[in-house]
Amino acid sequence: MLAERLLTTQVRRSNNEYLKLSPADARTLPGPVQGRKYMLYVHIPFCTRLCPYCSFNRFPFSEARALPYFASLKRELQMVADLGYDFDSMYIGGGTPTVMIDELTDIIDRAKSLFSIREVSCESNPDHLVPSILEPLVDRVQRFSVGVQSFNDVLLGQMDRLDKYGSGEEILGRLKDVAGTFHSLNVDMIFNFPSQTPEMLARDVAMLSESGCNQTTFYPLMASPVVRESLKRSVGEVTYGREFELYKVLDSRLSSKFSPASAWTFSRTGGGMIDEYIVDYEDYVGIGSGAFSFLDGTLWVNTFSLREYSRRLGEGLCGAVANRTFSKRERMRYRFMMGLFGLELDKRAFAQSFGVSVERGLPLEMAFMRSVGAFDINDATRATLTPKGRYLLVVMMREFFIGVNGVRDQARSNLPDDERQLIFGDGTTVCDTATMSKQDAEDTTA
Repeated sequence: MLAERLLTTQVRRSNNEYLKLSPADARTLPGPVQGRKYMLYVHIPFCTRLCPYCSFNRFPFSEARALPYFASLKRELQMVADLGYDFDSMYIGGGTPTVMIDELTDIIDRAKSLFSIREVSCESNPDHLVPSILEPLVDRVQRFSVGVQSFNDVLLGQMDRLDKYGSGEEILGRLKDVAGTFHSLNVDMIFNFPSQTPEMLARDVAMLSESGCNQTTFYPLMASPVVRESLKRSVGEVTYGREFELYKVLDSRLSSKFSPASAWTFSRTGGGMIDEYIVDYEDYVGIGSGAFSFLDGTLWVNTFSLREYSRRLGEGLCGAVANRTFSKRERMRYRFMMGLFGLELDKRAFAQSFGVSVERGLPLEMAFMRSVGAFDINDATRATLTPKGRYLLVVMMREFFIGVNGVRDQARSNLPDDERQLIFGDGTTVCDTATMSKQDAEDTTA
């Protein structure tokens, strides 16, 4: 599709211009702006095995790494509270956040004691759908998200997930057992694998519909630079020529039971879902190694090094070591993209925030979307999307997140050799308690 190619090229060019970090050895993050709404993001970067397609900050799990990390995470949580922030929503991502359930529940309980948190979202993997992990979370978590990616055993094998998590039928059985436990059960899926046929995707949607989940997110396979070669070795070379056709398959197959909640998230009709935080919250505070914060137009990036994160928090410093402040136009484009990604751009709120209408502030962007038939409604107060427009937002967000993964690559380039070996080598190098601060060691053994 010509519009997809044009968008891909333009967003990649824009990413190269403005997703570049500058060093920022910050003592603390900036404080909150009065009256502004914030979301809290918590990053837990440990997995029992590392997936070839994942660009997030993650390390092989061991208690020697994880216990001091959680001690530092609790310090950063208190530091954010001391700055005067408050939150009503908390999102816990990874990694695999449920890798140490006692530590996870302690983080949730501490956050609820410090802030006005009413909604907690937490990610997990299919092998953690067991009572010992789920029962402590039932009264703590409202939105539980499980990374399935596909029910197809061939694709699961290519992703090195078949022996780790079981077959598609086994995963489906676990999801059925969990259905109804949480207010929202979300299943994360991926489409546009090189070997994925429309029939394979249709079968994935059919099995998903059987699972009892009330929300699903279908991410396009994202070949960011750091994972491109590993993806090529595992699932094949990623291209985008069939992406629109596969998106139409999943959109049409889901339509009987699900409705679009964002360009790539679908909610079961009447499910009362919790929206994705990037739609509901423009500003957020991220804590943990590799976490991002977006505050008043500036992106702050925490160190990706576990050792450096432990050192900084032990010395009373925040985790942020790099940032990027965006211009007014860049912020307008971000609002434009996120509003439409959430299926409706509020034009009055846009004009109130930036002092200019979206037509005057972003004339080329609006003209492009009109010319390709992306708008369903485009009046004085709002803009909504046609099915084709929703796919074009998938393209924008795919390229945006590939660019964000490039930011992660920049941050990861500063890792010491032994930590890089943990991620890109055979995972046997040990960053153990000898690398911790004295306070970390005391907290670990307390």
